[in-house]
Amino acid sequence: MSAPLGLERTSEAGALLDGVRRWLAESGADPTPARVAQALREQGRVLGDAEVLGAAEHLRSELIGSGPLEPLLADPRVTDVLVSAPDRVWVDRGGGLEPTGVSFPDAAAVRRLAQRLAAVAGRRLDDARPWVDARLPDGTRLHAVLPPVAVGCTCLSLRVARPRAFTLEELEAAGTVPPGGERVLRALLRARLSFLVSGGTGSGKTTLLSALLGLVGPGERIVLAEDSAELRPDHPHVVRMESRPANQEGAGLVTLEDLVRQALRMRPDRLVVGEVRGREVVDLLAALNTGHQGGCGTVHANAAGDVPARLEALGTAAGLDRVALHSQLAAALSVVLHLARDPAGRRRIAEVHVLERDLSGLVRTVPALRWTPEAFARERGWERLRELLRSEEDDESSDEE
Repeated sequence: MSAPLGLERTSEAGALLDGVRRWLAESGADPTPARVAQALREQGRVLGDAEVLGAAEHLRSELIGSGPLEPLLADPRVTDVLVSAPDRVWVDRGGGLEPTGVSFPDAAAVRRLAQRLAAVAGRRLDDARPWVDARLPDGTRLHAVLPPVAVGCTCLSLRVARPRAFTLEELEAAGTVPPGGERVLRALLRARLSFLVSGGTGSGKTTLLSALLGLVGPGERIVLAEDSAELRPDHPHVVRMESRPANQEGAGLVTLEDLVRQALRMRPDRLVVGEVRGREVVDLLAALNTGHQGGCGTVHANAAGDVPARLEALGTAAGLDRVALHSQLAAALSVVLHLARDPAGRRRIAEVHVLERDLSGLVRTVPALRWTPEAFARERGWERLRELLRSEEDDESSDEE
């Protein structure tokens, strides 16, 4: 990325930036374009009007924006921006990671940007606390690790939050949902079956769940509990809650477990846990066993078949014994939608499983549908899934009668 007129990436530019910072700090002025332009002139640099405007915009992005990363974050196709070295910046535009031509002057510039973004999020990032996981005001998810924990250079990861959720039609056009697959997903929401969306990091779990929640009837109340508020369903009645870390004195901690308990007192028609990864699994399963139908969330897993084991590990860590967890799991959840990336890096619903108990009483998943380019291919669990969808719809029809 080329520098603006009059501000090549040199030590002189770095000194000029430091001078502008000092002037703004001493004057107490906000870094508006006019103030940055004034600060530039105060440094004694002789620039024309066009050069001042270009340099002012560049410096302003360095001071309060995301610096060299701004054009990447502004690209509507970009979902992730990753920095592992001053000259190694990667993006994901939905087809896997790809390198960019964007670079920083040096490792110190990457560190400064990471610390400034952490400060914007209200978090501390320094040698005493060398990593941070936070959400920026615009919803972007920030993760950063400083050296020497990150070897060589600050490691910066940004997960972009889009202003609106994708529709199922858009996900089908992108290949995430196979042709005709949206009919099954709509039926799943209509039947008020409880489900989990599983997959690895960056597989599109939040994107799919946001799209599905947008299909919930407008008269229903959706209550979201998340560690980082990333779900943005297109729905008229959404209550969003976000966990909070303890402050520097160790006070003020609000966990996801706390949020799930509070959500149950807020009359939810749909209880949604953004990511199940701790003790909150106990409260979620208990809630889904006490009349809260249609609940859902996401969970990290390598495959749909691994979800029961993943939940068992979380439940055991929370003090719930194996037999009790599987009993609650069998009654609480019906379906697992598993997302994966194909060899080209494209996200897709790789498989849909239903849950059943084996002879020992443990819950396992059974494949019902499998992604193919033409449509969902039916597996041996399809009849069970069809029964679940039909039975719920039949119950609704009999209630209407």
